[in-house]
Amino acid sequence: MATEDRGFASMDRGRQKEIASKGGKAAHEKGSAHEWTTEEAREAGRKGGIASHRRKHELAGARSNSLSSAGVDIRLNVIEDAMDDRRNEQTHHDFAH
Repeated sequence: MATEDRGFASMDRGRQKEIASKGGKAAHEKGSAHEWTTEEAREAGRKGGIASHRRKHELAGARSNSLSSAGVDIRLNVIEDAMDDRRNEQTHHDFAH
């Protein structure tokens, strides 16, 4: 939340969501809303996945000061990397067909 009591950023999340939803609906009714192409949606999802993965690693690094938690983090990294590989294989498969 913002330190000032005015503007969109200072509103609670529910109110922000309500206003944004109304704006989105109005834009669709007007015909000026952005329509995502498959490629744009794929790229946005990829970027979101990268950001999420980065945050997980940053949080894991901040909490793993002991040897035992480092071992858990290593196992999680291996699992996450395997899941990423699986998603990449599926994406390439979907794209090829």
